[in-house]
Amino acid sequence: MRVLGYLIEKEFKQSMRNRIIPVLIVFYPILVLLIFPWAINFEVKNIKVNIVDNSKSVYSQRLIDKISASQYFIINDFSANYNEAMNDIERKSADIILEIPSTFDKDIVKEQGSNVFISANAVNSTQGLIGTNYLTQIVVDFSSQIREELIPVMVSSSSIPKIDIVQNYRYNQVLDYKIFMLPAFIVLLVTLITGILPSLNIVLEKETGTIQQINATPISKFSFILAKLIPYWIIGILIVTISIIATWLIYGLLPLGGFLPLYVGSIIFIVGISGMGIIVSNYSETLQQSMFLMMFFILIILLLSGLFTPISSMPKWAQAIAYSNPLTYFMQIMRLVYLKGSGLVDISRQLITLLIFAIVLNSWAVVSYRKRG
Repeated sequence: MRVLGYLIEKEFKQSMRNRIIPVLIVFYPILVLLIFPWAINFEVKNIKVNIVDNSKSVYSQRLIDKISASQYFIINDFSANYNEAMNDIERKSADIILEIPSTFDKDIVKEQGSNVFISANAVNSTQGLIGTNYLTQIVVDFSSQIREELIPVMVSSSSIPKIDIVQNYRYNQVLDYKIFMLPAFIVLLVTLITGILPSLNIVLEKETGTIQQINATPISKFSFILAKLIPYWIIGILIVTISIIATWLIYGLLPLGGFLPLYVGSIIFIVGISGMGIIVSNYSETLQQSMFLMMFFILIILLLSGLFTPISSMPKWAQAIAYSNPLTYFMQIMRLVYLKGSGLVDISRQLITLLIFAIVLNSWAVVSYRKRG
């Protein structure tokens, strides 16, 4: 135990000599949580609409006013005809065209309905689809409003069947995308720091030549790897703590399920991902090789973890990779605890899976280390 203590002390001193690491531990989580939730946002807003108003009537103006009042649309231009509006689409200065027919008012009054034409730029299919749905909903709401104004009341309101729809958004009532992404950004921070830093550790000692001196001592492989890992476990827990505090202070968001399940899941994941970093370091001969390999693996596990896109929407082969990815289960734990208020029992399946990953990866880290005297 004394030897292990000396080794851990050596690792801490070696890490603290690098001035970048303490700054990275403290300020990197704060900067990421300040910038990323605002910059990385998949809500579709500020959609530029070109209006082709062939009617130029009272009702068409009311429809245009309703569109411009929406937070999702910006009236880009009033085009004289459809071809002129299409030129703006081709120049990428507009996203959607709304063409109102010349008989718009007359059709509404006489026929109690009219057609409008919506044409969307679908190069960005997400923006095209969601923007069209938003605009369609505005037109439908406008149609219902006009119908209520024009249809005379033939019977008393008490005899008309009425259905009220009460909407209740569970777990994110304000539909704020940042609330959904903040737990994921904490996962991103823990993965990057506790995954990449250990991957540079042993290979750095290989390049400086100190590994030969350590290998000449009677220190066991288990003690050596454990001493390498413990500092990064502590750093990982510190990053989680700083992230929780920053998320609370900046956004007022606290884990609804409490801190215990959050820390239990975080500790198990940190143990596993740091073991993965040591494995990469064991097999690498140069610092560049280690960094390339770790970034390669981290990029894959991040993109296939449900960070930005739901796993259920992925093809079957991608889902198979995602469910063999430890990051997927840690992502689920963070969102379940933060947003749904899940406890240890609710996340037990994810915890057991992460524990298996941690045991396998750390055992591999010990076995793969070749001690050469």
